[in-house]
Amino acid sequence: MVYVLQCKYEDYGLRRNARVSNSQKGTHGSREVRLNLKGHLPAYSSSLLYYACHGPSCKALEIWQNMLSSFIAVDTCLVVRLIFIYGNMQQDFDMVSRILHDMQAKDAESLPGIYALAVSSFGEIGDLKCMEYMVKKMVSMGYCVDSATGNAYLMYYGSFGSITEMERIYGRLKRSRIVIEEEAIRAVSLAYIKESKFYSLCGFVHDLGVGRSDVGNLLWNLLLLCYAARFKMKSLQREFVRMIEWGFKPDIDTFNIRSIAFSRMSLLWDLEVSLEQMKHDGVVGDLVTYGCVIDAYMDRKLGGNLEFGLRGLDWSDGVRVWTDPMVFEAMGKGEFHSSSEKLMEYWKEGGWSYRKLIHVYLRKKSRSDHIFWNY
Repeated sequence: MVYVLQCKYEDYGLRRNARVSNSQKGTHGSREVRLNLKGHLPAYSSSLLYYACHGPSCKALEIWQNMLSSFIAVDTCLVVRLIFIYGNMQQDFDMVSRILHDMQAKDAESLPGIYALAVSSFGEIGDLKCMEYMVKKMVSMGYCVDSATGNAYLMYYGSFGSITEMERIYGRLKRSRIVIEEEAIRAVSLAYIKESKFYSLCGFVHDLGVGRSDVGNLLWNLLLLCYAARFKMKSLQREFVRMIEWGFKPDIDTFNIRSIAFSRMSLLWDLEVSLEQMKHDGVVGDLVTYGCVIDAYMDRKLGGNLEFGLRGLDWSDGVRVWTDPMVFEAMGKGEFHSSSEKLMEYWKEGGWSYRKLIHVYLRKKSRSDHIFWNY
């Protein structure tokens, strides 16, 4: 497994891409560290990293001391890589502590950037132990956990930690009055959804405050998803109305969350009203929207009325999926949606429209029913 540490900084400010690859989750064992710097590493820096990785450690320490005693500024990215090697690969936290104290003495202003980048580097590979150590060390040395670091801290616990650990971190950030941002909200929400803890997710959303406009419709959609996943239809409708009253405009996720619930409950009238409102608000449907209507009508043996049910949607449109993947994590995919994705994956050059997909799907269903009745 190859882990890539990317250190791109400007005035020691952290610029990170915090999306975590599922293939990295929970992975341990032998690993290669590929170092990506702006420009090339000086010879002494390369030697330092080599000896830190492979030994002898006394050589690495000698080079490190020479760098500190020189008038040359120590590169922040180099320090983070050194911390990563000693923390994640060598598990030598005494050396990590020494590096941090040395940097505090040489260039204290660089430490916030070093801490932020180190927390992100450990978090991206799910090394919560090292990440936790860095945050505690940061606080013990008199530095405050800023918003970016705090949100990364929570996000990685949401991605790799337990629910209990994640809630503990959230409580700490809440007491510190750190605003939870979108990526951290998504990580926490996904952790709750995977454990089917929709009541807890509902409480988390209310605690953040659904009136926040800086994350768009995310919090409202999560609240609706909590009720839709448990088929609390009255609560679903009540919160949808309240969302509109508060001045939020429903988007494709909002409508599809409701449509999936209506489809699973075979509430054809509610589904039709939702499609009409969707059209009125100028929201274009995707594969999920079409699938909700088709599944609902087919489940009720009303395949002959599909043209009526889909009359407000454009059959000639190219196929697309705009719905947030968290919706599928909570409620799964419908039969038409799943069948269509498999078909499009197999026939990649199909130039698929909804009309073609529906034609193929109905023909397949017809054959299936014919075989069933003959049997």
